[in-house]
Amino acid sequence: MHYIVFDLEFNQDPDSLILPSLLPDSPDRKGKYPLEIIQFGAVKLDEKFNTVGTFSRLVKPSIYSRISDFITELTGITTDSLESEQTYSQVYKEFIEFVNEPEVVLCIWGMTDMKELIRNAIYHKLDVKLLPNRYINIQPLTSVHLGQSKRKPLGLKYCVEALNIHVSYAFHDALNDALYTAEVFKKVHTSEVKPRRYDQTVALKAIRPPKMTLDFPMLISQLEKMFSKEMTVEEKEIIRLAYHMGKTGQFLKADDKKKQII
Repeated sequence: MHYIVFDLEFNQDPDSLILPSLLPDSPDRKGKYPLEIIQFGAVKLDEKFNTVGTFSRLVKPSIYSRISDFITELTGITTDSLESEQTYSQVYKEFIEFVNEPEVVLCIWGMTDMKELIRNAIYHKLDVKLLPNRYINIQPLTSVHLGQSKRKPLGLKYCVEALNIHVSYAFHDALNDALYTAEVFKKVHTSEVKPRRYDQTVALKAIRPPKMTLDFPMLISQLEKMFSKEMTVEEKEIIRLAYHMGKTGQFLKADDKKKQII
């Protein structure tokens, strides 16, 4: 048994899209392009949790031509620093060779890395069946270990400090974060922790649009401008009530008028 604790760094800059390739089964633009992986980091642990190997690679972008300012500020990775690196296909092949053990479990901090690893591979038309499909998500295990709900995701840095793990290198570097995650895993793992199987088709499902809510202060502000008056508390409550009653559709009725045929 070997555990591969891995971490990825991503970039997304739609304004610098290079190639209009599409992910299959993507009905709209939101689901067409994956978060592009620009760095792999991984730690290989044996069944006794000894570190027996590490993997660290930068990736030359082929989806977006520019690393966003936010990503550069977060990771220190720049567009120029990736120019001479290997392509995703080459790095993916090396990663597959690194994880190639008779019995392997992938270990992650949150499900995003698992999903985007598969989405990037599919985008580049690579064989995702080469990836192990057993995984352990360490993030919810750590939340429970620290007395929180497993539905409350905690940040890696917070958990490292809460578990008194020595901080000796920067976060938001893929290998560094993988090393920290491996140390957290050693702290929270118990015999009750069992790997789960990952359904790779999940990675292709369309991204769920964000839940939309009414910006009530903005609505009131707009109405006050339109009517050149300040709304009273009573008027605001009437507007709020009318909005919610309108959403139910209970006051809609069909138009019975039929168009005359001439």
